[in-house]
Amino acid sequence: MASSSQATLYESWPVPTLDRPFGIHLWPIFNKAFELVVGYPADDFRFEAGRTPMSTLKETSIFVVIYYIIIFGGRELMRKREPLKLKTLFIIHNFYLTAISAILLALFIEQLLPTVVRKGIFFAICDHEGGWTQPLVVLYYLNYLTKYLELLDTVFLFLKKKPLTFLHTYHHGATAVLCYTQLLGHTSVSWVVITLNLTVHVVMYWYYFQSARGVRIWWKEWVTRFQIIQFFIDLGFVYYASYTYFTSTYFTWMPNHGQCAGEEFAAFSGLIVLSSYLVLFISFYFATYSKDGKAPSARKAVRRMLQAPVPDAHTVAHASHGSIKATGAKANGGSTRSRKA
Repeated sequence: MASSSQATLYESWPVPTLDRPFGIHLWPIFNKAFELVVGYPADDFRFEAGRTPMSTLKETSIFVVIYYIIIFGGRELMRKREPLKLKTLFIIHNFYLTAISAILLALFIEQLLPTVVRKGIFFAICDHEGGWTQPLVVLYYLNYLTKYLELLDTVFLFLKKKPLTFLHTYHHGATAVLCYTQLLGHTSVSWVVITLNLTVHVVMYWYYFQSARGVRIWWKEWVTRFQIIQFFIDLGFVYYASYTYFTSTYFTWMPNHGQCAGEEFAAFSGLIVLSSYLVLFISFYFATYSKDGKAPSARKAVRRMLQAPVPDAHTVAHASHGSIKATGAKANGGSTRSRKA
């Protein structure tokens, strides 16, 4: 009798376990919150192309085109105007993106940790029962929607009269389209890219939030380091999953570990877009060398890379012109500002 009471008491305590890594079950709480906003619980959500909002190529394309019209049209409207001071809105923007990223990341961890530990990483990235469950689809979809919310990053740039570069605007638009293709393609490996990106976003947006408030952050270099780590891990998993799919489907004589779930157009989309990001990152890296083509000392090169802004499309474009300072892209509080969607 006593042991039964102790077991009940133990289960009621918020003790972290494999199935509830944060001590409590987050999904039931999220399920109710989702119902309050949408009108039905998250358990009943189904992503259906043509019926779910923003689930068709037409809708996605129109939204991305509108994005480009707004930012380039807005830049022209601001050309002869004074830059707007949007410190409060800027702080709020970075705070809610930090919070959204943290909540989604926690929900992903709760869903994925038991699967990865019990059935292994290959099952989690290549089997629909591992990486494409109904709760994960809900989170994939919400993450996809946040990419449109993050487009406001660029709106702040032109309202504050910061430069708009090809690489920055390409990156934001391409990321929204990439997330859309992976939703349609039922790509199980998506969670790797998304969870790593959410982890970086928690750190990155929190850094920008504090920077906008005028707080000096000593771990600024780690924002760049996390970006670098995320990028290479993403590519490793995506190339591995794509290799596994194509070899098991068309080149069975080649060594592979089995079949991998997903659609071919989604695989190609992921490979092309992420590979283009790799080129941008390499461009950023080589931009740390001097203009005359002579490599600086190893210590100087490392210092320049670590002190540079987060390696994203916006930063790469300016770095390729040889002067990050010339961009003028500084957030309130004096830190250099860059974005990665």
